Amino acid sequence: MSTAQHTIGSDFGATSTADDVLRGIDLTGKLALVTGGYSGIGLETTRALTRAGAQVVVPARRRAVAEEALADLDGVEVDELDLADLESVRAFSERFLATGRSLDIVIGSAAVMACPETRVGPGWEAQFATNHLGHFALVNRLWPAIAPGGARVVSVSSRGHHFSGIRWDDLQWEHGYDKWQAYGQAKTANVLFAVHLDRLARDAGVRAFALHPGGILTPLQRHLARAEMVERGWIDADGTPLNPKGFKTPPQGAATQVWAATSPQLDGLGGVYLEDCDIAEPAVEGDERSGVRSWAIDPDLAARLWTLSADLTGVNAFAG
Repeated sequence: MSTAQHTIGSDFGATSTADDVLRGIDLTGKLALVTGGYSGIGLETTRALTRAGAQVVVPARRRAVAEEALADLDGVEVDELDLADLESVRAFSERFLATGRSLDIVIGSAAVMACPETRVGPGWEAQFATNHLGHFALVNRLWPAIAPGGARVVSVSSRGHHFSGIRWDDLQWEHGYDKWQAYGQAKTANVLFAVHLDRLARDAGVRAFALHPGGILTPLQRHLARAEMVERGWIDADGTPLNPKGFKTPPQGAATQVWAATSPQLDGLGGVYLEDCDIAEPAVEGDERSGVRSWAIDPDLAARLWTLSADLTGVNAFAG
């Protein structure tokens, strides 16, 4: 399979911050939407975008928490959205579309990771439903606001996509559950979503990207016991991060998604997976430290997942 997955030499890297990649970029007059934009790297993304002049909409499941976290930022508005609830996605989208505004940037940064087996909606596995299906429905419902401005859509995936491809024969984990493989499937879905969205939307001037932000200790780890993180070598027994594992700071973790959303270096490109503020190379078999797995960028698998996701959610802006 031929691929555009090759580095372009962006001059940024793992230690670059969101402010670094925005230096010299004026986002005045631009409107961004950032799911999860009030916590972890999502909050750093919101901060960086507003410092560059953008207005930012932050839809949040915990609206009061979001309003408190964002209280010191100008140019931010908060609304209610639960990505695990398709009715909530519909209601938020209708409220936004009623404002008549167009979006220039959409960043799907909200996620749940390695949670205990949880069912949402019609019995869907929570990580796949929240991380993928909720964002799929959101972008498709917001398409009338995304298309006019030639927006960039950024799907925040993870190196966790190495853990699993799409389990076509047991998508909802009805026969046994592994929290890390379920996370891996959801993160693979995030990449495949960007691959096919870019294919469908590029004629409208809309480009889509997926990415691994890096390893960052944020509230995303809320479902992990301290003992598990110690065992994985992420922290010591006192909860202190172990630097040899290469964790990024939140501003560094936000850099790749901000770069994806704004960099002129990506003009004319799309449908690729990024890491460390550059296009990633294809993964080497047996190496889970970097690169993108072939199962996450296969265009045929991306089209298959799109059709399946549209059937599950009942939403497809490109039908017909």
